[in-house]
Amino acid sequence: MSRIGKMPVPLLQGVKVEWRAPTIKVTKDATTLTRDLHADVDVVVAGDHIVVKPKVENQRSRAIWGLTRTLVNNMVLGVSTGFVKVLEVVGVGWRVEAQDAETLKLALGFSHPVIFKLPKGVEAKVDAKTSKITLKSADKELLGLTAARLRAYRKPEPYKGKGIKYENERIARKVGKAGKAGGK
Repeated sequence: MSRIGKMPVPLLQGVKVEWRAPTIKVTKDATTLTRDLHADVDVVVAGDHIVVKPKVENQRSRAIWGLTRTLVNNMVLGVSTGFVKVLEVVGVGWRVEAQDAETLKLALGFSHPVIFKLPKGVEAKVDAKTSKITLKSADKELLGLTAARLRAYRKPEPYKGKGIKYENERIARKVGKAGKAGGK
């Protein structure tokens, strides 16, 4: 039995849910998220909560039961409050600027600037003084993918810590040649 799958998903105020197998649609105000769920699970919308149940009791349906409940919960939280990820650009001369609402221009030490197009549904706010990029979205999966794609341009390196990192990410630092024992 899935401990996560058994928990009902609470519906926050103003959130509407439509379930027509296999598609679930979660809406609040102008924000709408839609997802096709696996055929082995069933969703029951009952008043102020949603319950996810396996259709048949087999290993496959139990394996995706908790995952489906978490995906539905993320959709409900996304349309009501949204999700935020903050990235920091660390490096001398490395800059980020927003060209328009859906494009970022990154100077990351390459011979050319990197132009990054944001996917639909993701907003970015750039703080030029601290070189922080704040990404916001209702879709948690899309937000994480966008942050990972941005970070992949320059992952943080362990010697000086230069690169694009998540706000609270801890970089395991290494000593360089000068830090070697008995160094001459």
